[in-house]
Amino acid sequence: MSKQYLTAHTIDNAHESAIYALGVTAEYTLTGSGSSAIKLHSTRDPTHPLLHTFDDAHKLGCHHIAVSKTGKRAVSAGFDGRMKIWDLENLEPNQEITSASKDGKTWPISLSADGSRCITGSHNGRVKVWDLDKTPVLQLREYETKNVFAMCVDLSSDGKLAASGHENGGVYIFNNETGRMAHSITGLIKPVRAVAFSPASKLLAVGGDFQVIAIYDVRSGEQVFNLVGHTSWVFSISWSETGHFLATSAFDGKTKVWSIESRSCVTTLGESGKPVFQVSFLPKLGSGEDLVTVGSSITYYREASGAQNG
Repeated sequence: MSKQYLTAHTIDNAHESAIYALGVTAEYTLTGSGSSAIKLHSTRDPTHPLLHTFDDAHKLGCHHIAVSKTGKRAVSAGFDGRMKIWDLENLEPNQEITSASKDGKTWPISLSADGSRCITGSHNGRVKVWDLDKTPVLQLREYETKNVFAMCVDLSSDGKLAASGHENGGVYIFNNETGRMAHSITGLIKPVRAVAFSPASKLLAVGGDFQVIAIYDVRSGEQVFNLVGHTSWVFSISWSETGHFLATSAFDGKTKVWSIESRSCVTTLGESGKPVFQVSFLPKLGSGEDLVTVGSSITYYREASGAQNG
């Protein structure tokens, strides 16, 4: 089986510097970079015009953006150490998670599907879960991970499970209902830069400097298979809405789409050689499973209707 993609639209010079952060809703494509602004381009409009800018969102730039699947809320994390919550219905700032960085500089963030829960990871390994519906924001859980830099985190769609990946190659899965660690996964050795639960939360995909994509069974914690094909650091992982496909982006400028059923790469995108820091499937608006990537530019890909089975 193969998938064919066409470059649908590219936005060059969207930011003054490289784009590190990406969050996608049905309405907005949010991007953050080394500059202070967070920009919101249209996701629906095929020309993807700029619709709004959060000026001076983070004075030193933004390295992570997380959005709710409902499209109502976003959270951003900046190099200034601040974390801001954004109301995407009224396009205005809401609260800040002011206590997130007390025990170490916050780095990765992720939101539950409804946007009520946020998970953060820090340079000293603290992993925390927050209730964003409270004012001020309420810390619900804090997990100890041996003081090793948490480079990536993810929440399951229902917010019941959390995962973190660390600089030493460690991966942890937590149960947010009990507050206990469900699984400690070791053996990857090199830094883990991306963790992502499948839509049904049955699988966890893990990527990083070890180049392969390792797939784990969430219930047992056992590794079930690897996806092999990247030749450099893997920065980002995104599941399709059905959970049948996985998209990954890497330091070498390549974006790959993988079939979970066949456990193989079904397409490779990107020839620029410049790092692709984030990839995301777009909310399904038509028959195809379209993509957006960010790095030196914002690039939208449309799945071609003539994709072949082979």
